[in-house]
Amino acid sequence: MDALQQRIVLVTRRTRLEDLVARLNTVEQARFYVEHLGADFSDYAAEQATYQHAVATAEATLARFARVQRLDRSLVPNFLFPPDCLVVVIGQDGLVANTLKYLDGQPVIGVNPDPKRWDGVLLPFEVQNLRHIVPEAQAGRRPTRAIRMARATLSDGQQLHAVNDLFIGPRTHVSARYTIELGGAREAHSSSGVIVSTGLGSTGWFRSLLTGALGMAGPASADELKALQQAGFPWESNYLYFTVREPFPSRSSQAGLVFGRIEQDQSLRLTSLMPDYGVIFSDGIERDFLEFNSGMEARIDMAARSGVLVN
Repeated sequence: MDALQQRIVLVTRRTRLEDLVARLNTVEQARFYVEHLGADFSDYAAEQATYQHAVATAEATLARFARVQRLDRSLVPNFLFPPDCLVVVIGQDGLVANTLKYLDGQPVIGVNPDPKRWDGVLLPFEVQNLRHIVPEAQAGRRPTRAIRMARATLSDGQQLHAVNDLFIGPRTHVSARYTIELGGAREAHSSSGVIVSTGLGSTGWFRSLLTGALGMAGPASADELKALQQAGFPWESNYLYFTVREPFPSRSSQAGLVFGRIEQDQSLRLTSLMPDYGVIFSDGIERDFLEFNSGMEARIDMAARSGVLVN
């Protein structure tokens, strides 16, 4: 197919230095700020130079195969991705995950722009690989891996997807109050919130919560928890796990339904008892949230769509 008929969306992000300049107006003011704090400004400058070179090289390479549109990460939530486009993300991992949840089956190529600086579970390629990977991906000859997502649906119809995890709880450091229901069991809770993890997210926040629980429980803790803590569960899994943070038992709250698996045909249901401080956000992006206040019901289940990562 002619390159002009193909479309590639190149997703990028601002560097640390660009964020500082946006806040402080000039590079010299950013330098003064960083050095005044005792940090090495040359590291910021080197990171930016490496990232900008990677983006420029990638864009030039991609232009050989398709029309290219650059997209800053801040615009991803409101961008309408063409259904037939290829998406190239110049990462870190978090940028790939945050892009995947706004797609509907479009394949994603994760590119590590600075392998000496960053690891990348979702970044299997470097910029120089694109000249081989892109035409194969466009022709459907590259293997892909499905990444199952979680979904939160509110009783007013609003939805939020998650590639790694969902957080349901308070906006600030106060107790979350809600009812929770799964498989016929129902409780009223007072806790620090609920984490629902996908397979991809099971080696992140979910693992840290299990590590703390196992550390307190000691060597007699359950084999299932140990296995999940050590290895997580597969990205393609058609189930989710939830765990409640710091559940508090009292006269009006219980602490029995605090960990479990949400199967493909199940929903975890929560009803907010928080007057004005309840939120639901996904993948650690706190500014992209749904309000979850008194009387609102949230249904947490497997998303109908999956992310597609090119291998």
